[in-house]
Amino acid sequence: MVHRLTSSKRNAYNRSTMSLRRYIPSLLALVFSLTALQSAGAQMQTVGDGGPGPVKAAHLTAELTSLSPTIAPGGTVTAGLVLTLEEKWHVYWINAGDSGEPPHINWNLPRGITAGPMQFPIPSRLPLGPLMDFGYEDTAAFPVTLTAAGNVKPGPMHIDAMVNWLVCREVCIPGKAHLGLDLTVDPHAPPPGPPVGALGQALTLLPKPLDPNTHLTVNGGKSEFVFTLLTGDQETDAEFYPFDPDQIDNAGDQVVESMPGGIRLRVPRAPETPDAGPSAALPKQIHGLLKLSDEQAYEFTAPVVAGEVPPASAAGGKPNAAAGVTTAGAIGLAFLGGILLNLMPCVFPVLFLKGLALVNSSTEERSRLRAHGLVYTLGILVSFWAIVAVLLLLRSTTNQIGWGFQLQSPVFLVLLAVGLFFFSLSLAGQFELGLSLTSAGDALTRRQGFAGSFFTGVLATVVATPCTAPLMGAAIGFALAQSAGVTFAVFTALAIGLALPYLLLSFQPAWTRILPRPGAWMETLKQLTAVPLFATVIWLTWVYGRLFSTGGGGQGTDAIAKLLLGFLLVAIAGWALSKWPARLGSTLAAVALLLLAVAVPLYRPKDTTLAWQAFSPQTLEAARAGGHPVFIDFTAAWCLSCQVNERLVLRSAEVQRQFASGKVTLLRADWTQYDPAITQQLASLGRSGVPTYVLYPAAADSKADVLPELLTKPIVLDALKHDLAQ
Repeated sequence: MVHRLTSSKRNAYNRSTMSLRRYIPSLLALVFSLTALQSAGAQMQTVGDGGPGPVKAAHLTAELTSLSPTIAPGGTVTAGLVLTLEEKWHVYWINAGDSGEPPHINWNLPRGITAGPMQFPIPSRLPLGPLMDFGYEDTAAFPVTLTAAGNVKPGPMHIDAMVNWLVCREVCIPGKAHLGLDLTVDPHAPPPGPPVGALGQALTLLPKPLDPNTHLTVNGGKSEFVFTLLTGDQETDAEFYPFDPDQIDNAGDQVVESMPGGIRLRVPRAPETPDAGPSAALPKQIHGLLKLSDEQAYEFTAPVVAGEVPPASAAGGKPNAAAGVTTAGAIGLAFLGGILLNLMPCVFPVLFLKGLALVNSSTEERSRLRAHGLVYTLGILVSFWAIVAVLLLLRSTTNQIGWGFQLQSPVFLVLLAVGLFFFSLSLAGQFELGLSLTSAGDALTRRQGFAGSFFTGVLATVVATPCTAPLMGAAIGFALAQSAGVTFAVFTALAIGLALPYLLLSFQPAWTRILPRPGAWMETLKQLTAVPLFATVIWLTWVYGRLFSTGGGGQGTDAIAKLLLGFLLVAIAGWALSKWPARLGSTLAAVALLLLAVAVPLYRPKDTTLAWQAFSPQTLEAARAGGHPVFIDFTAAWCLSCQVNERLVLRSAEVQRQFASGKVTLLRADWTQYDPAITQQLASLGRSGVPTYVLYPAAADSKADVLPELLTKPIVLDALKHDLAQ
């Protein structure tokens, strides 16, 4: 029988409509339905007589069932509620979405029997006009585990339950049933058989916990949550269901981005409402369910990492062009890049000298020459496999959720950007990287026999690692974002490409006459390869700034400035290596500068500063009307004095404590871009530029106290002591 909506359902409905003004036609239909429901005053009837059912209620039948009629003392049995619904009617998941309530069971249990929580299978999204519910259509079963104490008396027993639900279509009808279940306590009860029926199927559809080999991260941006899940399989679809209400825009579009070995899902956050209060803040963790299909879902609780994740559609502008590269394409690019790597000035002399050695050894047996080529190839392969092993080890220790999320990690971005900038400076000709390693390895390559060929391959790898040949950038960038198997395959293809020219020459020594002679062209080619690397560094810098752009207050700009300072330190390190090449002192100085270059952008002092409000005439008027002292910081991003005053004085612990104890309202007038209201306020104070600092005492009729442009702690503390005493 139709009954008025519960108060919780009405409240959920009201919260949702605040963000749905553009859906006026559908909203009017909902309001009409709500009015019709509220006018129905009949009492809800209870169906059922305490038996298992099924019993018929409005638009569904309800039944209490179990997978076994017996239970052993100290054992368990799975029971549950089964609701069979009429077409297009639905009941709700544990979080109903924009409206609704889940089913409930109130047990009346015999002594010695306990019931676990009702379990909810994988739900579906159920749109209703501008709203989105989470629930079930057709048949819904909710398993419950019943447990018998070890000392429970054998014999028959009756389990009694009062069941409540809400069934909805365009209107919602609450239902109630008195159901029961007969069980027999039997010490010799057979173990439960395979799950059958609707209840058995529901058991197979319960969400599973995350597998240890499945990695998940949750990023929280200004307007969306980004869930990145690596399962090792190619996923094509996903939906997110939060266990806690008011976290996401339930009806918002959830955008799926396929990734090798997993999937990324973008879910809009709940829209801010006037009464949202703290719920509008980014949660520290999120409890939810990721549904990959009607039969597969994962339940998880994960920390929320603040930061924006660039959408996949933006990947087309990446300088490294890794977007859109397939596994086969990356392997092919790596192979071709490895061949071209032989033309780099760091590698070509090795190939040229070994080619001449083949000519001089032409009297040797052909099989022995080929064996030398194979051993040389093995040296390169072993060296590259060692590099892959180190990369995978770093991946497992520096990123708890897998390498596919490396561009969300500030640490990874800084290491990658600083490293690429360092290599780019070497390619551009500022210094020669690897002179000491090359000279050390040269002695090994001069050894006779197969050992010399093997270590020549090792040396070729060592001197090649600072170089990035054309076509390699996209392949390596793709490989570093994939599973271990793909990374191994791409780097193996790169190694084979590097080894192939000499391997072919070992099979056909006469081909050495087609080798070009070393010359100035090699240096020009090396310098040209620095250009795409510098472009990649620019892109990484942009991504790094985006990670911090959601916090406001110029955090993204500050992060980029620190990273640029790190690049300056890298350039100084390169200068030291060029000034005193292959010397221990310059090498140690360069290493120290490189470590500092990484540490500077990653240094994040604990922010204990008080919150600042954006200045406007209205906020100033409201603060003064409230009887609070007001401090205004007129500043701009391009004002160097402003930044110095802020960091050395206004953020100092002494000044912050005085602000807090005096209950001073802090306003920041950001004049980075022209603002007529700020300009007018400055003019009223007799100033025309920044920095300007103003302190208003609490008294409404008090005059502004304008502080000097160059602040010190005593100046601010004395002004606060004087003005707060008024």
